[in-house]
Amino acid sequence: MLSFSTRVFKQKIMRTTGQDEGFTAQLKDFFVDFGSLARFTGKVIRELFKKTTEFREFLRQAYYVGYKSLPLVGITAFILGLVLTLQTRPVMADLGAEAWLPGMVIVSIIREIGPVITALIFTGRVASGFGAELSSMRVTEQIDAMEVSGINPVKYLVVTRVMAATLMVPVLVIYSDGIAFIGSFFGVNIQSSITFQLFLKNAFDSVHFYDIIPATIKTFFFGFAIGVISCYKGYYTDRGTAGVGLAANSAVVSSSLAVFVIDLIVVQLTELII
Repeated sequence: MLSFSTRVFKQKIMRTTGQDEGFTAQLKDFFVDFGSLARFTGKVIRELFKKTTEFREFLRQAYYVGYKSLPLVGITAFILGLVLTLQTRPVMADLGAEAWLPGMVIVSIIREIGPVITALIFTGRVASGFGAELSSMRVTEQIDAMEVSGINPVKYLVVTRVMAATLMVPVLVIYSDGIAFIGSFFGVNIQSSITFQLFLKNAFDSVHFYDIIPATIKTFFFGFAIGVISCYKGYYTDRGTAGVGLAANSAVVSSSLAVFVIDLIVVQLTELII
């Protein structure tokens, strides 16, 4: 008969072994999923450069992900510019650098805050929709029916959505930057009086091309990553009706993480190049 200490020691070993096996399985699932995503991305890129294009479906998706997102992006950008200005103004006033406030706010919005926040808003609204829509089509066997009918579902369903997301995210970022400028202008004028022309002059005196170009380029990668990941999560769901909600949730979480990873890589590359 085992002593009490021996039994406790064996139980600890079994729990530790189980935890190690669980971690190994999760790590294995991650790499398998990452490999499947890479293969799916390659398939999307191949279909993207083929001559035939579902132009009407692309326009419909661009209208859905772009035009329909304008109100939410605009309201968020205005509040962002207003709050950032109000929060920064006391610090700048204490340093005697209040005249630099417009330039600092505009550079912050253009280089980092505007693209990332807009991409995250886009992810919450669009990625969940892509994941839920494609997963429901998979569950109801509509994708299988398209394949049997000779229609390429990747070309019709995935490529059009990825193209729409890739092109609409930069447009929404430019739009949100402009609205954030207006919000910042209102924030400056709450405690002082400054014309819009002078505000823009003070703001853009601090802006350079190396602030704009990397921030614009990375928005295309944001849109592409959001489109591919959300479509992948929905296209390959395999848990029935419960998988619809899981696909939508996983699409948002994975796309948001991808936005941060891409932003980190672009920032590091920008620092090395500049």
